[in-house]
Amino acid sequence: MNDCLFCKIVEKEIPAKIVYEDERVVAFRDINPQAPTHILIIPRKHIPTTMDIGEVDKELVGQMHLIAAGLAREEGLEDRGFRLVLNCNKDAGQEVFHLHLHLLGGRRFSWPPG
Repeated sequence: MNDCLFCKIVEKEIPAKIVYEDERVVAFRDINPQAPTHILIIPRKHIPTTMDIGEVDKELVGQMHLIAAGLAREEGLEDRGFRLVLNCNKDAGQEVFHLHLHLLGGRRFSWPPG
């Protein structure tokens, strides 16, 4: 997608603090962190929302969660805990319409979330 911010990060047209990348996934630090650790994990493939995930994408979405767990370990979050968030559409808070998993940690979270 030509106007997608995250596609531009994947293509290295826009700089980001990348903490992980492989042939299918890129992870980078959020520019407006909501916790001491706030990493976005995105597929290289442009998928606008959760509603656009297809049967062919199930391994990719699983891989995103495995990468999140590995990054949580690297960030020292596994014992205290962390939150994974995947927003879908505007009312849920999705601002960039490219599937992305938020890894948040390093502080106490309340429930229910805002």
